[in-house]
Amino acid sequence: MSVLRYFSAYPESTQEQVRRLIDSGKLGDYLAQRYPERHEVRHDKALYDYVSEIKSRYLRSAPALHKVCFENHMDVMRNALGLHTAVSRVQGGRLKAKKEIRVASLFKDAAPEFLEMIVVHELAHLKESDHNKAFYQLCRHMQPDYHQVEFDLRLHLAQRELDAARG
Repeated sequence: MSVLRYFSAYPESTQEQVRRLIDSGKLGDYLAQRYPERHEVRHDKALYDYVSEIKSRYLRSAPALHKVCFENHMDVMRNALGLHTAVSRVQGGRLKAKKEIRVASLFKDAAPEFLEMIVVHELAHLKESDHNKAFYQLCRHMQPDYHQVEFDLRLHLAQRELDAARG
């Protein structure tokens, strides 16, 4: 089952639970019950404001963000749900670096917890470039239930893929 690739890093027992949830046809109901709402962030300006508010609450000393936007061409299949980049340009005799965050456009119509998880993840990269213990501690500081939401987001992606296959 190809949707289980979202759970390849999890123990076999967890993968089996996911398999049973999918096979029983209850995955969609679980997600709808747990995440019934959709956020109101629909355009790039609103996303920039949303990200800036979270950044100012938790990461005041982190570098400024120059661009935040929804990205239509992000490869979700390769686990790219958001991107953080530092674009460097030479201006005169100086090197200018601009920090950018791009969020996959599929999150325009997602649960607020999923959008927050992606934003928190990308903001954490402003302080910690690697996915290490300090990185995940920072994510949990900004979103205490980060790991559960990340797991449920994987379930959401699996459900989207199952729905697309059914047509």
